[in-house]
Amino acid sequence: MPDLEHALDALAGRVSSLREARTAYPADLAPTLDAALAELDTAVELLAEAREQLRKAPKRAGGKKDGAQRELKLLRQVFRAFPVPVIVLDGGGVVRRINPETSRLLGSPDGYLVGRSFPLLVDVSRRAAFRSHLTSVLQTGHPAAFETRLAHQGRSHVVQIALTRLTMPGEPQQMVAAVALPMEVQLPEPGARRPEQSDGALLLAAAKRQDLLAKMGTLLLDEQALLRPVALPRATRLLAAEWADWVIADVVRGGLPRRSIVVGPKDQPVGELVRQVEAVDPATCQVVLQVLDRGSGVVLEMVDDESLLGFCAEGPVLTAMGAGSLVSVPIGAGDGVLTLVRTHDKQPFALADLAVLQEVGLQLGLAVRAQSSYQSRSRAADALSASVAPRNLPDVPGYEAAAVYHPGSSVGAEFYDVFPVSGGWGFALGGAAGKGEEAASVSAMVRGGLRVLSVWESDPDLVMRKVNEALVAQGTGMFVMAVAGFVRGREIRLSSAGHHPAVLLQPDGGVRYAAGGGVPLGIAAEAETCAQKLTVSPGQTLVLYSEGLISSRNEHGEPYGEERLADVLGRCAGQAPSTVVKAVESDRHAFSGGQVWDEIVVFALRGV
Repeated sequence: MPDLEHALDALAGRVSSLREARTAYPADLAPTLDAALAELDTAVELLAEAREQLRKAPKRAGGKKDGAQRELKLLRQVFRAFPVPVIVLDGGGVVRRINPETSRLLGSPDGYLVGRSFPLLVDVSRRAAFRSHLTSVLQTGHPAAFETRLAHQGRSHVVQIALTRLTMPGEPQQMVAAVALPMEVQLPEPGARRPEQSDGALLLAAAKRQDLLAKMGTLLLDEQALLRPVALPRATRLLAAEWADWVIADVVRGGLPRRSIVVGPKDQPVGELVRQVEAVDPATCQVVLQVLDRGSGVVLEMVDDESLLGFCAEGPVLTAMGAGSLVSVPIGAGDGVLTLVRTHDKQPFALADLAVLQEVGLQLGLAVRAQSSYQSRSRAADALSASVAPRNLPDVPGYEAAAVYHPGSSVGAEFYDVFPVSGGWGFALGGAAGKGEEAASVSAMVRGGLRVLSVWESDPDLVMRKVNEALVAQGTGMFVMAVAGFVRGREIRLSSAGHHPAVLLQPDGGVRYAAGGGVPLGIAAEAETCAQKLTVSPGQTLVLYSEGLISSRNEHGEPYGEERLADVLGRCAGQAPSTVVKAVESDRHAFSGGQVWDEIVVFALRGV
């Protein structure tokens, strides 16, 4: 044993000298490599001699079993003390043993790589060659050596790998010893703390995770994320910019995952590979199905199975990506799966990353659902708005017509309409008392009722009474203020149910109000309306307006009122209806500082 220890110390000294020579003369590595391989042969001879001496040693009590245990103990000590990176592989390339020098080189905890596939550490372009060398060494027994790049835990090393077949005690199959001699990277000093374990680095990583959550929250709460389907594309771009080389979003539609977005590295010409990944069916991706089935995320600090994301034209997707680590999390509650991939030369994902990305997936799912709900309600609101206001005003013979309509701060209930009636034209304006979808639907019902019943009735007052009867029968509990008029020649017959009086603007600027009044529709079975006949001569303009116009308030809480309306109309004498309604709109806007709480409708009909 003393001789063996002395020989090992000498070997360690010579290896240290070789390491210094490699550093001092990086351009002349061939002699250093030859010497290193010679030292490896020396180490093999030392081990063989030690094993032979143990066999020849006289057996003590305990017999053969105790001798074998001493032999294994000695071999383990020698293996751990070996001053160069050595990895013992089985025939499939799986790591069976790894010495501390290898862990130090690759930056992984002791024993972390045991049971994992060593070819996954090898550069993608050399993996096939490595497997061929491994098979050849096992079959022929001849050593092999070749240069490649190893990448793990965010570190990258160009190394010369020497492969030698060996037979290990207690193992039924032959093994291969792989010695990795670094060619370019200067290793940290033995015992030095891994950079990613420093307190500053840990705090920085934690701050980066919190920063991601803050940025993601700001991005998903942006108004545009509700108005348009931009939440998912924006989120994936943010993750690709700061957290991964590849980001894939698969969204569940019709009960099956569908590939939605693929974002690849921007510093590489991977356009074709991106298209191939986009074409992969996520239903064939094991990791996607696993996350959907379990409803929880998964993190792989080292990708062992390269088929987890399916296959493309270039083979396994993860192989084509050069994947080193992967994290996959659910989007919302079964709405999809978000997968992030980092390449071998990047820091691998950790459990802490899984936790923060699961929170990102949850936020993203809520944002997508909120967007869908908002857009659905927005479409419903648009449909309701379309049901209370015509897209275009028809031409009324003998008259010019114009109108302005401003929606309020919520789905409102004001309506106006112009429609044909027997022997002329009809118009209506009004609104249900209240806001929201229910009030808008009641207004739409009244508007439709006035239009339909006007086909059979020649008097707007009779139409108004029948609509009241129908509204009461419906039992909505809402009442509607409305005014309707039939135009036949120069005569206009009006019927008011609790509405503001119409205004007749004279050519000389005079303003005369109609009767207005009556009881709103829907209050009592017997309608109480106010009917009136008006004659609108050429140059006169009939103006109708909504409650929202009159009740608009300024910063002092003062209402706009009918007197201010009359002043504005008086200044519009002789103007076209479009000019009149725009003047009223502009004046109200200035009065209230641009604020609009209730819908505003102004309708003008001028005789020509």
